[in-house]
Amino acid sequence: MLRWLLAIVIAGIVSAFAFLLLTGEYVNDGAVLVQLSEDRGIHEGDLFITTGWAIALLSEAGLLFMGTRGRN
Repeated sequence: MLRWLLAIVIAGIVSAFAFLLLTGEYVNDGAVLVQLSEDRGIHEGDLFITTGWAIALLSEAGLLFMGTRGRN
């Protein structure tokens, strides 16, 4: 039970950081790949953030499910 609670906390924190990075403006945004509005779009830097977010959550899922194999 504690393992799942900690996993939810980690997922929430990683997702919050990714959300803040994607909605904010920073120096290395990169080129605009998709223009969403006059002042918003998907930048090259956003792809790096979402890739890191996905890898973190997939790694966490792997750790969660790997730990339950030996308990059957």
